[in-house]
Amino acid sequence: MTAPLSSWAQSPYTVESPDQRIRLEVIAHEGTLSYAVSRDGVVIISPSPLGLVTSEGSIDGNSMQAKGAERKTVDDVYRPVVGKASSVPDRYNQLELTFSGKGTSTNLRLVARAYDEGVAFRYVLPQHKDVKDLNIISESTGFFFPADYRCWGFNPGRYENSHEGEFDPIQASAIRASHLFDAPLVCKTGTGQTTFAIAEADKRDYAGAYFSGRGDGGLGLQLALSPRAEVDPNAGYLKPAVHVSLAEKPLVSPWRVVMMADTPGGLTASNLIAALGSPSALADTSWIKPGKAAWDWWNGWAVNIPDAGVNTATYKAYIDHAASMGLEYILIDEGWYEGSSETPSPGNVTEPIAQMDMPAIIAYAREKGVGVWVWLQWKQLDRQMDQALALYESWGVKGIKIDFMDRNDQDMVGFYHKLLSKTAAHRLMVNLHGAYPPDGLTRTYPNYMTQEGVLGAEYNKWSTRVTATHNVTLPFTRMILGPIDYTPGGFRSLTPEQFAVQKRSTQPFVQTTRGQAVAMYVVYDSPLMMVADSPDAYKNADGSWADGARFIGQVPTTWDETRVLEGDIGQYIVTAHRKGRDWYIGAMTNETARVLDVPLTFTENGVTYRASILEDGEDINHLRSSEKQVTAKSRIKLSLAASGGSVVVLLPVPK
Repeated sequence: MTAPLSSWAQSPYTVESPDQRIRLEVIAHEGTLSYAVSRDGVVIISPSPLGLVTSEGSIDGNSMQAKGAERKTVDDVYRPVVGKASSVPDRYNQLELTFSGKGTSTNLRLVARAYDEGVAFRYVLPQHKDVKDLNIISESTGFFFPADYRCWGFNPGRYENSHEGEFDPIQASAIRASHLFDAPLVCKTGTGQTTFAIAEADKRDYAGAYFSGRGDGGLGLQLALSPRAEVDPNAGYLKPAVHVSLAEKPLVSPWRVVMMADTPGGLTASNLIAALGSPSALADTSWIKPGKAAWDWWNGWAVNIPDAGVNTATYKAYIDHAASMGLEYILIDEGWYEGSSETPSPGNVTEPIAQMDMPAIIAYAREKGVGVWVWLQWKQLDRQMDQALALYESWGVKGIKIDFMDRNDQDMVGFYHKLLSKTAAHRLMVNLHGAYPPDGLTRTYPNYMTQEGVLGAEYNKWSTRVTATHNVTLPFTRMILGPIDYTPGGFRSLTPEQFAVQKRSTQPFVQTTRGQAVAMYVVYDSPLMMVADSPDAYKNADGSWADGARFIGQVPTTWDETRVLEGDIGQYIVTAHRKGRDWYIGAMTNETARVLDVPLTFTENGVTYRASILEDGEDINHLRSSEKQVTAKSRIKLSLAASGGSVVVLLPVPK
């Protein structure tokens, strides 16, 4: 049984959310510097340590004493350029505490915010002319649990990784100090009670975080910073994570975030991580256009022309395919420039291979109303960044996909900011692969359209890991932080039993149904969405469109409103998006077939809608379509096959 938060009060330093359901208390008393969080009077995070361990000593309750507090209330609106909502409330109450060092000139500011969707806090070390060389070794930051929560997390177990893996269920009592969980770690406090997630937001000039079990074996997490990639090999155990000169600028940590909601779906619909990002650095965003892209790599450059491959004729065929489906873009993946497939070749990102006439490809695409994106290795681009970005802008490239970063240390965080700033200056959109979890940069740089850092459809090419359970776990875990470039669109389905024994090929299969394939375009959040299969997969033998292909061509990728109507982690999900006055519903299930009875109370009262429904059909590669008229008082029954899905489009009927 947990105690009410008020029984721990040692100081008056509290901040509450605007709706007064969430309370964060900072405890600064007799050598203690900690915090605790409650929701609806129930403790979510029990008293947990705060502080920094630096090369000049620890900055914590033993070395600092509180000197003052400032409060403010913000009631604003953040309007994303693209995303799952066109308008996001930016409402919070803020408490900023000032601490001074005992016998030292070092100061600390702790900034804490309470939103209706969670809490966030960060450390600030003010600029100081005499502190020219400071290393942050680690943070004391903890997230201690008052009970043995049921959680879901991805534990890559090492600092350098592609951030691609399963979010497996785990009891809090089984989380070890040797673990390194990626953000987010999602936990349930109990049946019918708060679901919460631990994450971070707004990193700049700082290392990324992982989350480990407590060294003392207690329930909860300890934050672990990624060490710098370029450090003295003789530095020993205390390898620095962050280096800063306070003589030049202050140190500002990322926000440490606890997202909270009544249901797991409430986290899915939340925009808290983006809202915590720094305001947009772009004055003009008119050139940023969401959309869907035909993609070559997943289907092995399988277009029906002689000598298909990385060459001009092949990409003209992909452009024709994109135009016929109504897709806005094509993506030219690996192999188009000199040395792109060679490691550790420096490559030449400004020199297309002889078979690729880039100006001709882009001119042809322009004639067809299709934009072109290109793929790059990050190290190769970094070596030639200014020259390359200027060249791509002159060609008319719309965006770039950068791959293989696989780190979140301070230097890599700096690379993200440099890249996104410079691409914006050249009016280029960005998709990052091998990328660390989203932290709100889509607000700061709206040209940052989507990213990987997700175990997505590419794994169907060589493994059985992309299961229906995995697919319906992602919306409640990884996707709560920001967009996922899962790369959906696989139209060749096998049952899980057939999939387990099939030979891997350049044109892969998926072990989920056609219904789930189309539902991903509604359930998954990505303003730039891949259409991953080969052009022939979207056509029948007689040349007509395959089931669901027209829907993929027509569905939007950015929305005015998002609601998760039903669902649970790893079980199923029903998501509704509004675009203007139109509504799109997507439903996905795990390996259990379901019949869902979905109320339409979220739609406009007094409006009649034409409901166009696509459901799992006679087999896993077909859909059943139907239409009916409905209102806000209606319910729609959806039949989802095992590993299946369904979509519904609601269009107002003119009066």
